[in-house]
Parts: sequence; C-alpha cells; structure tokens
Amino acid sequence: MVTYVKCQQTLAVITKISLTRLQSGLAKTMPTTHRAAKLNQQRLLDWVFRKATWFFTALVFVLLAALLLSLLIGSWPAIQAFGFDFLFSTQWNPVTEKFGALVPIIGTLVTSLIALSIGIPVSFGIALFLTELSPPWLRRPLGTAIELLAGIPSIIYGMWGLFVFAPFFAKHVQPGMQSTLGEIAGIGFLFEGAVMGIGMLTAGIILAIMVIPFIASVIRDVFEVVPVMLKESAYALGATTWEVIWYVVLPYTKTGVVGGIMLGLGRALGETMAVTFVIGNAHQLHASLFMPGNSIASALANEFTEADGDLYTAALIELGLILFLITFVVLACSKILLLQLKKREGSIS
Repeated sequence: MVTYVKCQQTLAVITKISLTRLQSGLAKTMPTTHRAAKLNQQRLLDWVFRKATWFFTALVFVLLAALLLSLLIGSWPAIQAFGFDFLFSTQWNPVTEKFGALVPIIGTLVTSLIALSIGIPVSFGIALFLTELSPPWLRRPLGTAIELLAGIPSIIYGMWGLFVFAPFFAKHVQPGMQSTLGEIAGIGFLFEGAVMGIGMLTAGIILAIMVIPFIASVIRDVFEVVPVMLKESAYALGATTWEVIWYVVLPYTKTGVVGGIMLGLGRALGETMAVTFVIGNAHQLHASLFMPGNSIASALANEFTEADGDLYTAALIELGLILFLITFVVLACSKILLLQLKKREGSIS
C-alpha cells in the first residue's frame, strides 16, 4: 500500500514537471512565431514600397518620353519643311507659311537673362538679411510677405506691368537710361529706339519681380540649415559677416542655392501671360532692349488658338519642342556645374 502511494506521488510530480516544461515551451514558441509573422509582414511591406517607388520613378521617365514623343510627332511637318533653318530664320508669316524660331528663342533667352541678372543679387540680399541681419521680430512677417509674392498669379503681374509699370517706366526711367547709358560706347545700342514702356527690358524686369520670391525663399531655407556652430566658429576666428557667408554658408549650401536659381530660371523660361502683356509680341529682331520682341511662351499663348493649317500648328509645336530642349540643356549644365564643384571639394585653393 505504501509502495502504491509513493508511485502515485512520483507520477504526480512527473506530470507536473512535464506540464510546466510544456507550458514553458509553448510560451517560447508563440512569441517566436509572432516575431516571424511580423518579420514576414515587414518584408512584404518593404517589397511593396520598393516596387511602388520603382513604379513612380519609371512613370516619370515614361511621361517624359511620351511628352517628347508627342512634341516630335506634332512638329514633324515643320521639321520636314524647314529643317535646321527653322532655328536661324527670323521670318514668321502665316500667310505665306514661312516660319522661323530665331526671334522667339532670342526673346526667351534675353528676358530670362535679364530676369536672373536682377533677381539673383536681390534674392541673395533678401536671404542674407533674413538669416543673418534681420531682427527676430521682422523675420517672420517679411518671410511671409515674400512667400505671398510667390503665390500671386502671373496674369496679375502682367496686368500690373502693362497698366502701371510700363507707363511709369516709359515716362521716368527710359529717357534717363537713353541719356546716360545710351551714350556709352559699346552698349549704347541696347538703349536706342522709341520710348514705349513695353519691350524686352520691361519683360525681363517683370520676370525678375516674379522669380525673386522663388529664389529668395529657397536660398533662405537652405541658409537656415547651416549648423550654427560652423558660423559661430568662423565669427570667433574674426571673420566678418561677408566672409562667413562666402566661405562657410555658400560652400555648405551650394547645391540648394543652385537648385533655387534653376527653379527661378525655369519659371522665367516658361512664363507666358506676364511676358505676353509687356513684351510687345512682335516677330522682329532688334538690338535695342527698348524695342518689342517675342518669346516662345508668349508666341504659343497668342497664336496657338488661331493657328490655321497643319504647317502653322506644327511650327508652333516645334517652338514648344525647342523650349523643352532649352530647359533640358539648362538643367544639364546646372548638374555639370554641381559635379565640377563637388570635385573641387577638399582641394587646396
């Protein structure tokens, strides 16, 4: 009887130990299985995310190729009819179907160059003032005002330029420019002609006013990401504000600065309505900046809806293709510039 009781007690102990080990094993197995399931879910999400990013990247290239192909197809009749002479001809006569793109190309490049020549220094000054010199209480309202300027529609700039700026410019500024700059040998021919207010110079100034908020906002934002320690260290070594900007801030933010300038240049190259109001819309080539001219965007805005005939439409589409190629070349040159600057990093100057 005693032996039977002891056997029962031993069996109970063995059963208890087995149950304890089984529960412990299940407790260890279940979290492992949960972690494996969670890991598989994360791998699936990573795969989906990777494929989605590849898809959107490929979609950009597909859209770009489709845009280029549609422009080529639409402009093919003009390409066959005029060839490379289209790029160097000043003729634009829808009646005789003689078309050339030289005047709009020069107008686009000249007005954009004027806009950047004025806009880049002013934008740098605004960005430097906001980040380095402005009182703290003025930074936010002034920065907000600049951003509001960027949101004004281009047609408002065009109407203001035509009805307000152009009369003021013709009455008070152009005569003085003719009497001073017009008398300087070598550049006097740029300020000849009738004083009308509208023209290439007016279009360039209006474009400068439009691109300044974009360039200034981007440059201000990239200037603000410069570590304060770098600037304070330069000041501690005796550097002036200009030296800190030139030797510390600009090298640190050159990529963002060039990106902001390219953003402004892209706005200037493709601007339509503001330029259409003030450039004069004349297919004539003049050396004077006071004379009316034309740009690719304004020519498309003015004439595309009135184009009668396949060749006329194809010539306008070829203007769009040329503008596309100009933008591509400008962006490629900016990338090359950044690569050259990157190669020079760390070199002894």
